[in-house]
Amino acid sequence: MDRALWPEGVERCSLGKFLLWLGVVGVVLAAGLYEFFMILVPDGLARTALDNYFGFGLWITFDLAVIALGAGAFFTGLLKYILDIKELDKIVNLTVIVGFICYSGAMIVLALDVGQPLRSWFGYWHANVHSMLTEVMFCITCYLMVLAIEYLPNILENRKLDEIPYLHHLAHNLHKVMPLIAGMGGFLSTFHQGSLGGMFGVLFARPYILRDGFFIWPWTFFLFVLSAIASGPCFSVLVVKLMEFMTGKKLVSYKIQSLMCKIGGTLLTLYLFFKFADTWAWATDVLPRSGLTWDQMFNSGLGFGEILLWAELGLCGVVPAILLITPRFRAVPALMYTGAILNCAGITINRYVFTVQALAIPVMPFDKWYGYVPNWAEWAPSIAVLAYGALLLSLSYRYLPVFPQEVELNYKKQTPVEPKSEAQADEASATA
Repeated sequence: MDRALWPEGVERCSLGKFLLWLGVVGVVLAAGLYEFFMILVPDGLARTALDNYFGFGLWITFDLAVIALGAGAFFTGLLKYILDIKELDKIVNLTVIVGFICYSGAMIVLALDVGQPLRSWFGYWHANVHSMLTEVMFCITCYLMVLAIEYLPNILENRKLDEIPYLHHLAHNLHKVMPLIAGMGGFLSTFHQGSLGGMFGVLFARPYILRDGFFIWPWTFFLFVLSAIASGPCFSVLVVKLMEFMTGKKLVSYKIQSLMCKIGGTLLTLYLFFKFADTWAWATDVLPRSGLTWDQMFNSGLGFGEILLWAELGLCGVVPAILLITPRFRAVPALMYTGAILNCAGITINRYVFTVQALAIPVMPFDKWYGYVPNWAEWAPSIAVLAYGALLLSLSYRYLPVFPQEVELNYKKQTPVEPKSEAQADEASATA
């Protein structure tokens, strides 16, 4: 029965191996759900390492990072459906699933981070129209619905579900309106990515992240959008590579993966141009006007030194940009995947310093540097979201037609050789 649910023309591991894998993932998920319950019911945020100084910690860093890495969904959808880059049809299904995992996982963690989940609906009903977070909340919620709609046709194309006429026609009609859905997703995701950055840029009491404005937005609004669309395509490629490693099959051709990395590298180069300009303007203008110096931003001795800045801009910025935009380097798989990893790591560092380092820096004359180390109660739910992603990806790969190229790359049918006539055989013998 399990085999009858697979996409047609492919092979999967035995049901026993698959259930064993799900069992391993389930153990990790159960550990995270236990901490999730303990935080929600008996202990609250007192169970975590968060305090009055670090109201933003690992969870917000994790949220911002996975939301940025999940940007491959809306950006790939825009490139395929709006700009009509047909080659991306081979990977767009995966980017939608990865985006759905990232955004739904972020919403799960936010349910913990609000402190009083039973009142989380207040943000929708009693919206603070002057807060960028209100716009973020509404856009993330609406975009998650968009991702669910984009994911639905792939679910309905399961071999058994597709046999039901109504579901078959529903999936077909959803494909027709997908350009409109992709356009809506692009609009929603662009604004919430930007507002996440804009929220930090307007915090005038936090000199490390305070930025001047461009029209009504601080520069960080645009930097967050650029960094997200630069890292999202590369993250999707890394997910493909991980799945290929675990399944032992080719799922997306190297040419398509290289195209995605080329897109990511080009956008990363554009982002770095503005990021270096932003860093220079901050160091030479914003800080002096605030009465502060460069050394005061990094002289902590608590791991918040300049090394994080240069790691983000240099090792995880300039280096991957060179590896990803240079065809000669991109033609070498080890270099291309290294560039993709460094690209994603750089964006994660960026979200970390905006979230944690900005709160560690003293803002009052009597203040001092504060350190923050997340405890198990914060790590467990974050790791559980990764297990949730592995579970959803595993089920999708086994039962849904996620990769259109899989049959072509792994199960090529041999063309039967027609028997030669006697005259052709004699001619071939004479030639020999």
